[in-house]
Amino acid sequence: MSNKKLVVSSVLIVLFAVLVSIYSFPQQYNSFTRDLNQKYQTNIPEADFGDYKLGLDLKGGVHLEYKADLSNIPEREKPQVMEGLRDVIERRVNIFGVTEPIVQIYGQDRISVDLPSVDSVEQAIAWIGQTPLLEFYEEKSEEELKAAEEVRKKVQEVMDANKDNPDFDVMGEVQKIEGWEMAFALPYKKTELTGRYLKKAALVNNPTTYAPEIELQFNEEGSKIFEQLTERNVDKTIAIFLDGQSIVDTNDDGVIDNNDMYAPRVNEKIIGGKAVITGQKNIAEAKTLTQRLNQGALPVPLGEPIVQQKIGPTLGSISLTNATKAAVVGFIAIAAFLVLFYRLPGLIASFALIIYVILLMGAIKMFSATLTLAGIGGLILSLGMAVDANILIFSRMREELLNGKGVLASVKEGVKRAWPSIRDGNFTTIIVALILYIFGTSFIKAFSFALILGILISMLSAVVISNLFLQVVGKGKLSKYKGLWS
Repeated sequence: MSNKKLVVSSVLIVLFAVLVSIYSFPQQYNSFTRDLNQKYQTNIPEADFGDYKLGLDLKGGVHLEYKADLSNIPEREKPQVMEGLRDVIERRVNIFGVTEPIVQIYGQDRISVDLPSVDSVEQAIAWIGQTPLLEFYEEKSEEELKAAEEVRKKVQEVMDANKDNPDFDVMGEVQKIEGWEMAFALPYKKTELTGRYLKKAALVNNPTTYAPEIELQFNEEGSKIFEQLTERNVDKTIAIFLDGQSIVDTNDDGVIDNNDMYAPRVNEKIIGGKAVITGQKNIAEAKTLTQRLNQGALPVPLGEPIVQQKIGPTLGSISLTNATKAAVVGFIAIAAFLVLFYRLPGLIASFALIIYVILLMGAIKMFSATLTLAGIGGLILSLGMAVDANILIFSRMREELLNGKGVLASVKEGVKRAWPSIRDGNFTTIIVALILYIFGTSFIKAFSFALILGILISMLSAVVISNLFLQVVGKGKLSKYKGLWS
């Protein structure tokens, strides 16, 4: 490449880096332009590219991890069930106005929930962990009701016959029939249809009467089950339960308990997976029912979180400040080391590393990646990888200079000889980082993503940008002073 092309390419890289720096650090740019506008009466426009997305450890909030109960789910359906669970939790927290929640699946049955700017762990657990299970029940047949009554009579007979028997002990009275599982508790029985198959519930108005109605939309598999369920229950009722209880307070006593029963009547067979529930008393009741249907559309039950963590916004701000200081101090130390041990090439590499940092932060913002402490750690580590690549190039350059070659030839040969080591070392690190990203938690994912992105850009920085700058300087007057190069 001719000297003119080298210079033009270098200038274009620097200009591109300046533009990316405005995108990466708009606040600093705006502060600079405001000072210029005020001092010289200019009208330089400000940039509006938004801020970086900060993780909980920097912004503050609540982190929860759950283990889903997949014991009753077939193996082949578990991935789809977990995806459905993630979608429902996202919809659940969005209802309460949580901004930018992060819900992620890791492993086979684990799910993590990050809720930025939420102060109460207990409130977050209440929003998510106490979400009930949505179930649909159909009426029992006459034979089933008779059989249930027989069971009840036999149980009662056994209790009556043994009430004076000292070996027979009543452990306690039933206060609540959990999940309506006892055979004679209700004239209803479970069906296959659960919240797992419900896509959404929406509040609509009847086009004729304008009365509030609730529109249900099931997924493809749920549509088939719902069609079969309505076909065999025409002119009968289907009860809707959340966590084993009526979905609404039907007797207006202010409490939902076993005395309530919400069971809409089926007028006809329903195909297509869409149904409308009518007969709501008022809009408030319809809204409550719609919200509870959406909140309860959990494919599997969740227990208490296995991990819970709260980070205050003040602690997050301190962590961000400390992490930024660590990155700046680390960069200065690396630049000083490069200049001290490698002289002019080290100075050129330090300038290239500044461009590397600008491009890396621009890529982080472009991909809308969430910055966490772990992610910043990955960025700092990738900076070290970038320095390592430069050191490999400089070491090969020194060997070529000692063999009597000129500066420009040494630069080209140094890059050529160092590239296999740079490539292999970085690619093996990327493979490990990919494994961490696939199988890790949200914090590990942030670290591995930042590391992978940083390594890719560091290879570009060392092999292209540093190489280009070295060649430009190597063709100039400074090439005469070999003491500056070795």
